[in-house]
Amino acid sequence: MYYVLSLLAGVLVSAMIALNGGLSASYGVYLATVIIHLVTLTFMAGWVLVKRENPFAARYAWYLYIGGAVGVLTVLFNNLAFGRISVSAILALGLFGQGVCGLLVDQYGLLGMPRHPFRRSKLFGLSVVLAGAMVMITSFEIAAVILSLSAGVTIVASRTFNAKLAEFTSAHTSGFFNALVGTCASLPLFLLLGLGEIPYIQLSPNPFFYMGGLLGAFVVVISNVIVAKISAFYLSLLMFTGQVFAGVLIDILLTREFSPHILLGGVLVASGLCVNLFLDHRKTE
Repeated sequence: MYYVLSLLAGVLVSAMIALNGGLSASYGVYLATVIIHLVTLTFMAGWVLVKRENPFAARYAWYLYIGGAVGVLTVLFNNLAFGRISVSAILALGLFGQGVCGLLVDQYGLLGMPRHPFRRSKLFGLSVVLAGAMVMITSFEIAAVILSLSAGVTIVASRTFNAKLAEFTSAHTSGFFNALVGTCASLPLFLLLGLGEIPYIQLSPNPFFYMGGLLGAFVVVISNVIVAKISAFYLSLLMFTGQVFAGVLIDILLTREFSPHILLGGVLVASGLCVNLFLDHRKTE
């Protein structure tokens, strides 16, 4: 079930990216980031109220609350890399950053997460995953490469912090703090870098574009539930697989365009994932 939820989260991420992109076209990147987080915060605050939970009833270590701020860094890194290298390269390098960070979290149980030591028998599957990522890279610029890799690292870090907070509270309370801190972090970012976008602002003609923050809330809650249940490395691969195949379908439906190298990369990543899952299954028999 947790593997299915991971794939579903990846599908939701692709839909969220499409909706957020439409919102950014109307408001600019930085103001759209604020709006997206406000939508998420409104939904999560309502969810917490329905559950009759008080998010501020107890205090925990400060670093458990920074998942939302780290998530804003992911948006910033991807936006800075956009236009310098291809979108497929950003996806592939982000996957590589997630994979490396996920392996470290699994190997050493960072931040108190369950340990899933890496075994040499899984090198073949990992090689296939890496080949899939390389197929998707069509352009290269060192600064953009570093930014994309960093975005992959911050994705894993953000969901790990959120999951640890969820262990002490609940999945939805952690999601509330993710949105609250993300909103607080995105506001100064807009004031510093996004004020120049104000003269070009126009209301989005499509109300569905405002739903990206809602999908983001579901992604955070799902991640909070499954992060401690499966390997951080597998979670990254499963979400990426769902994201790639859903992204290809969305591109076909919206733009009538098809990216064969992205599809091939997704197939290789999924194949490498299946190999490693099969090896894990054989070990448990």
